[in-house]
Amino acid sequence: MPNFTSLRALRALRAVTLAAILGVSSTASAVETVERIVAIVDDDIVLATEVGSRFDDVIQRLAAQGQSEVPHDIVWKQILETLIQERIQIQEAMRRDIDVDDETLTARVAEYAAQAGMSLDEFIAQFEASGESYPALRDEIRQQMMIERVQRNAVNRRVYVTQQDIDELLASPFFQELISDEFRLGHILLQVEPGAPAEDLEAAWATADDIIRELGEGADFAALALKHSAAPTSTEGGDLGWRKPGRIPGIFAEVAVALEIGETAEPLQNASGIHIVKLIDKRGASQQRAEQTQVRHILLTPSAIRSDEETRAAMEELRARLVDGEDFAELAKEHSEDPGTALAGGDLGWTSGDMLDPDFVSAMNATAVDEISPPFRSSFGWHILEVQGRRQQDVSDETRREYAFRILHQRRFEQRLDEWLNEVRDDAFVEERMDYEEFARWARRAGVGDGPGS
Repeated sequence: MPNFTSLRALRALRAVTLAAILGVSSTASAVETVERIVAIVDDDIVLATEVGSRFDDVIQRLAAQGQSEVPHDIVWKQILETLIQERIQIQEAMRRDIDVDDETLTARVAEYAAQAGMSLDEFIAQFEASGESYPALRDEIRQQMMIERVQRNAVNRRVYVTQQDIDELLASPFFQELISDEFRLGHILLQVEPGAPAEDLEAAWATADDIIRELGEGADFAALALKHSAAPTSTEGGDLGWRKPGRIPGIFAEVAVALEIGETAEPLQNASGIHIVKLIDKRGASQQRAEQTQVRHILLTPSAIRSDEETRAAMEELRARLVDGEDFAELAKEHSEDPGTALAGGDLGWTSGDMLDPDFVSAMNATAVDEISPPFRSSFGWHILEVQGRRQQDVSDETRREYAFRILHQRRFEQRLDEWLNEVRDDAFVEERMDYEEFARWARRAGVGDGPGS
């Protein structure tokens, strides 16, 4: 279920938001009476109602987690700094002509709806029924997406991952454990107490033989576990859940990993009794098939002498020439500004998309074979692409390398992101106009939540 209460209206609906938060009429006098500027950030501002809204959400969440003793002044300072960072990044995105079109924005909202198990219309209806504003939600998500895009645009070019880096990670014990297969096992324990009479052990073996025979005849493992097993998992049908090899009990670890899905091992005995193990399912990197797309593209990048809109218009012209029959590879060689693919006619080869920009992957997946996409924006600029084919491919080795690349890229992206955020923060003009004590007094007068420190 989506957390509607944490999705607050933004600056575009300040008066409406204020009325909702304070429970007062949205008249101009009411707004002017209580609204305060907490900080100036270059050409933008941070309002007290925004800080108060987030403050209430965080304090309520901390209380629900049993962390109500966290000092409120620390929470307030962190929230204010987050809002300042957001303002800086949004303005940086605007300077770079980065925006999110309505179609892409609606697709993101639809993803949230699907995650909540609802259609887009159901999601909107339930959101508005909670008293929130859907246009304000779209505004908030648009800004989130702009921040994501400006971060990728600014930081990706600072991140380098070599093939040697990937090889070293692939060979590391950390990665071997990370990608090892997982096994879902069923387990039945026929308990025999240490020192029990020989006839007890014989009876347990006879029961084990009967269980193996019944399983061979198609009996349900879970039902037999519930009936016979003395293990704590008997009420779960003997299901041990998903486990990597290192977490499988030693007595049957070696046997279990050698089983085929649906196969039951011969009974094993140790001091606890007799164990019967079945491999219910298996997942992991040993065998993976994925859909791959053969794709080529043309990239044009906005610059100081060509605006974002002019770049899009130029891409529209190139697409029209392709539709009229001009050769894609030749136009890519002549016009594409992607240094890695231009000389190859824009060819990206076969890809599952794991190493590509998310917006590029979305456009690629939405384009049929032998079709040319409309112009679309990614963090790198404006693209058109042509899908030349699709196939299912065994990509076990490729998947491992792509997974290793993503791990390394994400680690280094986070490091470079921190550096970039510090740089743009240092370059920005920020004037804080309220400290925590002043904010707390304002909040108590305004009736935002219970008022900090009350």
